[in-house]
Amino acid sequence: MTTPPVEITQVEALEILDSRGHPTLKVSLTEARGHQFHAAVPSGASTGGREARELRDGDPGRFGGRGVLQAAASVRGPIKDLTCGQPWHRLEDLDSALRALDGSPDLSRLGANAVLGVSTAMCRAFAQASSLELHDWIDQQRGGGRSQRLPVPHFNVVNGGAHAGNELAFQEFMVAPVGAPDLPSAVRAGAEIYHGLRKRLADAGQDTGLGDEGGFAPEISHPADVLELLTRAIDDAGYSVGRDGVMLALDPAANGFFEAGRYQVGDDSLTFTDLVELYAELTDRFPIWSIEDGCAEDDHEGWKLLTGRLGERIQLVADDIACTQAQIVRELASAGIGNAVLVKPNQVGTISETLETVEAAESLGYSLMVSHRSGDTMDDFVADLAVGIGCGALKSGAPARGERVAKYNRLLAIAAARPDMPYGLAPTASRT
Repeated sequence: MTTPPVEITQVEALEILDSRGHPTLKVSLTEARGHQFHAAVPSGASTGGREARELRDGDPGRFGGRGVLQAAASVRGPIKDLTCGQPWHRLEDLDSALRALDGSPDLSRLGANAVLGVSTAMCRAFAQASSLELHDWIDQQRGGGRSQRLPVPHFNVVNGGAHAGNELAFQEFMVAPVGAPDLPSAVRAGAEIYHGLRKRLADAGQDTGLGDEGGFAPEISHPADVLELLTRAIDDAGYSVGRDGVMLALDPAANGFFEAGRYQVGDDSLTFTDLVELYAELTDRFPIWSIEDGCAEDDHEGWKLLTGRLGERIQLVADDIACTQAQIVRELASAGIGNAVLVKPNQVGTISETLETVEAAESLGYSLMVSHRSGDTMDDFVADLAVGIGCGALKSGAPARGERVAKYNRLLAIAAARPDMPYGLAPTASRT
């Protein structure tokens, strides 16, 4: 499908705050007919070494050096000069021009935050010009006629690692209503389990304060204790545990507890062999269907062992080790690492490159999951992205806090408008 051209007449950038109180960018584009399109850029705490680079000011007297005035200046200056004054027919053309304008391999000169903001806002401009919903436009960029679907929401209800101040090494513990009959029922299940978990924690005398992604951050140090707690909370809320009801998913974010070749989990110092055995034991005991970043990004031997041990049973998601980059995904496939890829647009810097990674992963047999970031905004682009690529899975934090529920509420709006759209995991994600 040919997208009508978009001519941008004004480009603006504003330094705003993300959900952790750190600065980030909001980019606004105005096209020739006067319509405005916006995008707010997220930022991660747990990051991969090969991610595209945000541009931060580095001024210790302002936001602890995390200001983004330089990135805003990139948008108002060279990016505006490039973008305005000509019709753009394809997102790929704009994104390629932005990358060439930056000239660095990781977008560090202009800033990946500056480039992504423009790329994302331009998606909305193209969708409006085509009289399409954003998720439909994304599907059209992939040739159209793909199987769009409403994804299973993965609610991060217990936070640890870099997202919390407790002693829990693993970063995210998620509940995933894979057996729900539809998206509204899945959102309801997540919310009811979340509130049931809060009551169970309060009754046990645990602090019910929240981590960065809206999940609770109890003083629990062993993953098995958290998983036991979650299975009870699911039961308390009246849901079944397992593939016909609610499954569990983990993001250990192993980079965060890997040092000098060993993994520190609670009081235990583990080899990668020990850690893989721990995952196997937890998968045997609990209804875990997905583990993300189970080993550190530099621990390729651990990743290979993990993939060989559990790859036929559950989803093993490459995040920090993949960084949403097509070439890296090809390298992982050649090495036999993982069977799924996490999709975070700010890891690669443009939406067209994000879609290239999606295509590469699918062609290599990898499943996909779309993700928010720990420092997020009310921008709900990733909800449309998940629907548009039909990946069947989205994680956006707990069913609490505005920047998290904005994504789930967008899915509810799509579900109401498109009652015919299927809900559930994509067929490639289904494992025994």
